[in-house]
Amino acid sequence: MERNSQTNVLANLASSFPVETNLELFRKICDNKYFEREVCNTYHEKKVKMPVFYLSGGSETIPAALSIILKEEIRQKRLNIFAQHRSHGYYLAFGGDPVKLVDELLARPTGCAKGMGGSASIHCPNIGMYGHDGLMGSNIPIAVGYALGTVFERPQNNNKLVLAIAGDAAMEEDYAQAGIAWSHLRSLPVMFICEDNNYSVMTEVEVRRKWKMVDVARAYKLNSLEFSDDPWTIMHYGRMLKETTPSFMNIFTCRQYAHNFGLPQQSLEWDRFNLVKQELNRIGLENAINEIEENSRLRMEDLWKQALQ
Repeated sequence: MERNSQTNVLANLASSFPVETNLELFRKICDNKYFEREVCNTYHEKKVKMPVFYLSGGSETIPAALSIILKEEIRQKRLNIFAQHRSHGYYLAFGGDPVKLVDELLARPTGCAKGMGGSASIHCPNIGMYGHDGLMGSNIPIAVGYALGTVFERPQNNNKLVLAIAGDAAMEEDYAQAGIAWSHLRSLPVMFICEDNNYSVMTEVEVRRKWKMVDVARAYKLNSLEFSDDPWTIMHYGRMLKETTPSFMNIFTCRQYAHNFGLPQQSLEWDRFNLVKQELNRIGLENAINEIEENSRLRMEDLWKQALQ
């Protein structure tokens, strides 16, 4: 299947969701987008001293959409998140305190990982999110091991769900694929999410391999789908796949910022943020989403301003 903005996207789904859901979704997308913009601005002003990796700008729809369909799991604390790849967005969408994320990036002991994790290792047990050790893709077998542990718990506790998120390059690692394959052998409650932005640092997928990760996951007998980062498509298929774990979603997306240092990507294949706005405008929510976007922008600007005073 060719990679583009409409790959396997289900058309006109937005109007099938309640207005409140669409506005909540857009609010989460905006909070992520404008938080990351402030990260970049602050970094280039040399006020963030640690490296900045894996910014989630451009792929905001993925954590936002997943957090909507997993709201009940979040409420009941039945969800655990292992998110190596562009994890700021998952922290924010799944209920992390943005003030503590700012402090983490400023290496303060009041940060969500006490200032020791930094940009690529967001850790917050309060929302069931576990940090990353820096080895590409290692969060995948760790997530599988955690899920295995849940099956040994008392029956009333083994209905937890594990999210394991990595990029298209991390999914190529042998231990990541071994974890994915093994999850099927034990029927583990894991949703694997591949944020496929087409790059390993600056090397495109077609240079690295000829096979597709979704085909590999299917060969391991996981319920697997591939589609682009339209949030309503993510919610539609995500609701199905969370009931048929282990499952795998390869989601085509575009990074707004390059691999590190908050540098803008030279070109975007598509701009999902504007596509989402167009769809919400189409169903009559233009005034509401304009207000949400402006409030989010101002809130994130003020958040960083207050932190840097």
